[in-house]
Amino acid sequence: MREPGTDRTDLDFRPRVAAASLSGQSDAAWARRVADHVGTAFLGGVCLDAESRAAAEAMVDDRDRDEFLPEDPFAFVDRELAALADVPLLPALNVRSATRKPVGQAGTICAKHGAILEVNAHCRQAELCDAGCGETLLADTDRLCGYVRAAAASGATVSVKVRAAVEGVHLPTVASRVSAAGASILHVDAMDSEPVVGEVAEAAPDLFLLANNGVRDRATVREYLDLGADAVSVGRPTDFYPDVLAAVRRATEEWFDEREQTATP
Repeated sequence: MREPGTDRTDLDFRPRVAAASLSGQSDAAWARRVADHVGTAFLGGVCLDAESRAAAEAMVDDRDRDEFLPEDPFAFVDRELAALADVPLLPALNVRSATRKPVGQAGTICAKHGAILEVNAHCRQAELCDAGCGETLLADTDRLCGYVRAAAASGATVSVKVRAAVEGVHLPTVASRVSAAGASILHVDAMDSEPVVGEVAEAAPDLFLLANNGVRDRATVREYLDLGADAVSVGRPTDFYPDVLAAVRRATEEWFDEREQTATP
């Protein structure tokens, strides 16, 4: 088993806590609010092309959801990332698209701002899946790898957000393939299947592994890091439970401090 906490890429941020994107809420102002407790924050998800935007519009109309639907998504992304230039965190952007080209365009903007570009292969809403976005990409690894190559060609650091426990999907295999395609980070929503984090760590040792789902306290932080994650990510509590986010930061720092002390002769 890979030694927990060992870096798989040159990527580094401290604390090793990420704020995960919240649909229609995770903008630059949100990232500023959580910056004291995280090392990176994923803005988005932002729908980039006509098909994904139509799906998001349907979700807003039918489900009263929050979604980012600016007239020009690329100008919006550029503005939001620019607004974080003075914030001491690594910026990141989660994007949805039914087509490959816009992912590369967004990657170019991310590269300009030193931001991570995250391909969303995670969202499972029917509207997005019917459009060919989100979780649909997990079942079509060839197409997902094409997105990763387009993003990597832009010069951006590439993350892929995935979901465990999807029928017919072997996540360690997906991890290995997106790593070969140029991804540097895998952002795994464990979906109450925590051991998959260790399986992915073994299958794709060059990926920086970001573990998500139920990260709320010292116990959950230590579980994921012990399994081989390089960092943890927190979603909903970033806006509604700031005390939880602070506790996660403390637990993460404690885990890495203990590891460094053990490693010191």
